[in-house]
Order: sequence, then structure tokens, then C-alpha cells
Amino acid sequence: MFTGIIEEIGIIASIIRAAQSGRLTLSASKSFAALKTGESIAVNGVCLTVTNVRRNFVEFDLSAETFRKTNFQDLKVGDKVNLEKALLMANRLGGHLVMGHVDGVGEIKKKINLGAGFELHLSVPSELLRYMVPKGSIALDGISLTITDLRDELSVVSVIPHTAKTTTLGEKRIGDRVNLEVDILSKYIEKHLRGEVSKGINDDMLARVGFLPMGWIEN
Repeated sequence: MFTGIIEEIGIIASIIRAAQSGRLTLSASKSFAALKTGESIAVNGVCLTVTNVRRNFVEFDLSAETFRKTNFQDLKVGDKVNLEKALLMANRLGGHLVMGHVDGVGEIKKKINLGAGFELHLSVPSELLRYMVPKGSIALDGISLTITDLRDELSVVSVIPHTAKTTTLGEKRIGDRVNLEVDILSKYIEKHLRGEVSKGINDDMLARVGFLPMGWIEN
């Protein structure tokens, strides 16, 4: 589990694509190069397992699913990626709960400069829109951001100068694709409500989901 607060930017030293698998090698600082085999790292918001560490290089095995569902199919040697270590339970949760399981890929349609920061307008797969609300959370390439608006099937996020400087978002251009992970809590709520609705809408159901006080009886 992660928080969406990026710790470092890594550089792709090698990326190998095969029919059913692949391999990624990153150049990173000594902090990340000191990782142990088996640890989990979020790379552009994708939870990957460290398979080998040598000097300042960290290696990961990739599945065909990762290439299909993320923007890893666009990456090439020399590209920069956002890195975050797995959350320690004693740490502050500075962003929001990010699982590292990408839900889809969005495309930057517009970039509007706002002083030293900017606003991004992103196309979003239609099936993910129902999990997004203004002021809600979303992870873009592993970065925890707040949705400022939803317009015509576009998700709008604001990027402050600090985020632009310390992540890869500062270098993104119109047409670039980013990994999207919606807030996991919205999925649990949806599943719960679907289960309740399937049982039929009645006073007991409305009380269980909080629309009526428990023990409420119509006079």
C-alpha cells in the first residue's frame, strides 16, 4: 500500500518486452538501490516487486497484464518515472490510500499554466468516471491529486509548483498518457450499495446505509 507522495524520480535503464512477460531496470539513488529483493515499490503508480538489486540499479519482472493496463507500453530507455516505497504503518498518510493497482490509462488533453503551477484536463475511461467526484482523490502515475472538476467526461486536476518539480508531471505534454487509480473506497461503497439494492429498498436497508436512524419505525 502507498500514499501517492512521490519520494524520488528514477530513470529507465532498460525495458524488455516479450510476448507474455517483460523486465524493467531502473537507475535510482542509493536509498532505493539499498532495497531488498521481494520489497514492493510503486513505479508510476504500478506496484512492482523488486527482483534484483545491483549497485544503483533496481530490477523488476513485468507481466503482460502490466503492459496491457498501464502506460508502461509507452516507456523507453531514458524516460523518468515516479517512485514510492511501500507505506510503513507508523508513517503519516500525506496523500490517500493508493494500492498500486492501475484501473486504466488517461490522456492529457489540455494543460493550462496557472502561475508556477498548472491545470491538467484528462480524458478518462468512461467506466471510471462513476468513481470520481469533485474534491475527491485520484492517483496519476502514482501521484496523489485532488480532482478539482469534472467537465464533459474530462477530469480536471491542479498541480502545484512543488509537485511539478518533484514528480514527472512537470514534464508532461498534451497527448501524454498517465496511469489512473481511482479511490479504492469508492469501489467498496459501490459494491456495498449494489448488494443492498439487490435485497430491495426498504426502511431496514435505508437505516443500514445511514439514510435513516437505526431502529426507525414509521408511525
